[in-house]
Amino acid sequence: FWVEIADTEEKRARGLMFRDPLPDDRGMLFQFPDMAERGFWMENTPSSLDIVYIDDQGRIVSIARHTTPFSRQNIPSYGAARGVLEVRAGRTEEIGAEPGDVVRHPFFNNAD
Repeated sequence: FWVEIADTEEKRARGLMFRDPLPDDRGMLFQFPDMAERGFWMENTPSSLDIVYIDDQGRIVSIARHTTPFSRQNIPSYGAARGVLEVRAGRTEEIGAEPGDVVRHPFFNNAD
């Protein structure tokens, strides 16, 4: 995936709000300075997403699939996460991603 990085409070707050649907090979990686329980919502986000919560080693903690556009409902991580990857809804199923799998990226110090 080619990912846009959200590494400031402003970028993380805006996320993918008001944006067109993501192409299959695109995403947004939210980078946080610490491990913590996370919660996202879909306010002002017009397309459904898969939200992947990732720990500090790059291991997937949980995946919220096919989120509801424009919803203000909290979508919890169900475990501490340092990164959050948003991709087009259904994409994680298409590639077979599951909790416990590893996401490789320089942010997690595990890129090849």
